[in-house]
Amino acid sequence: MTKDTLVAQIREKQSFLCVGLDPDLSLIPSFLLEFEDPVFEFNRRIIDATKDLCVAYKPNTAFFEALGPKGWISLQKTLDYIPDTHFKIADAKRGDIGNTSRQYAKAFFESLSADAITVAPYMGRDSVEPFLEFPNKWVILLALTSNKGSLDFQMTPDQQEEALYEQVLRISQTYQGAERLMYVIGATHPDLIGKVRSLAPNHFFLVPGVGAQGGDLEAVAKQGMNADVGLLVNSSRGIIYAGNGPDFAEKARESALGLQQQMAALLSKMN
Repeated sequence: MTKDTLVAQIREKQSFLCVGLDPDLSLIPSFLLEFEDPVFEFNRRIIDATKDLCVAYKPNTAFFEALGPKGWISLQKTLDYIPDTHFKIADAKRGDIGNTSRQYAKAFFESLSADAITVAPYMGRDSVEPFLEFPNKWVILLALTSNKGSLDFQMTPDQQEEALYEQVLRISQTYQGAERLMYVIGATHPDLIGKVRSLAPNHFFLVPGVGAQGGDLEAVAKQGMNADVGLLVNSSRGIIYAGNGPDFAEKARESALGLQQQMAALLSKMN
């Protein structure tokens, strides 16, 4: 998917919502366990209920991989079911030496047809650039994450008082294919989103942490939007587990609609 196509979808739907698909067999409604593939059935109903309200879906591959070979099949079916109008993010957090990264890229971009993959930057340039060799595919680099442990390393300054996340943002923009980089920027750091935007003015941010983790959507938008909107705000648990009965998909839609309406209001101010 091209950047222009993604921006057009955001404008058309008045939404920059990404729905995270984290299907946990212990949390999905119990009646779904009667289906041959309960994970896919859960995802299918969530997608059907929310696809007009969001522009992206983000399957977290850990929830599929934990199920062994059948989980991989569920992931394939889920990615195939997501409409091609939507940005498909494989939240796999990969990253290794060049040859290995290239194989990860082939797995998610060619075999599974994802549009983007989340990548850990710790091993540097030659672990990231192989993912950027694939035309019209995107790398979403972990920069400033929403979890508490982000403070362990990401805020650590070097001798020039530049935090590690700042180094990730600055150096990665020199990589070959950097125009197809996005960055994970957690909503739980609202005071830093403006600074991050100044360091990466033209890149999209994937923003987790709104909803169950307590991030504030308005603060994220105020600090993080650029001329192309430049944000994909993810909500996972707050949407997919809004209900746990037979009407779970309707409850998921209600939650997604609430976020989409907030986003539409924020976009109208921007315009």
